[in-house]
Amino acid sequence: MRLVLQRVTRAAVSWESERNEIGPGLAILVGVGPADDEATATRLAEKVAQLRLFEDGEGKTNMSVLDVGGEALVVSQFTLYADLSRGRRPGFTGAAAPDLAERLYRHFNAALAARGITVKTGSFGSEMDVELVNHGPFTLLIDTDNLSR
Repeated sequence: MRLVLQRVTRAAVSWESERNEIGPGLAILVGVGPADDEATATRLAEKVAQLRLFEDGEGKTNMSVLDVGGEALVVSQFTLYADLSRGRRPGFTGAAAPDLAERLYRHFNAALAARGITVKTGSFGSEMDVELVNHGPFTLLIDTDNLSR
């Protein structure tokens, strides 16, 4: 799985006539690869919940989204698996099939919520507009291919 985490003061996602928004917390883009599974999604949710990305009273990043009572806006993003090695048009064959991707996206969201984080989402497979104010700016890329077990 690949995640892009952005510490935000606010974020929103809109599609069709729907809209979800959060206040301070994390905007998370989630891409799923074909070899990913529920254990991977659970492990990433635990990591995200515990990452110290927020400032404490002394201005040091010692607080997690749980510590600060932040929310999470989670949006599916298969384009995180774009292959740019040939030509000028990205290829997306490295992304998981939609049924697997949706199942693991939902599993990741449920695992975050089970840890006490308010989770708002977009609509899987829909064209959406995402708005956010990146605080810091603070952006991280997490790729399970590069994480130790």
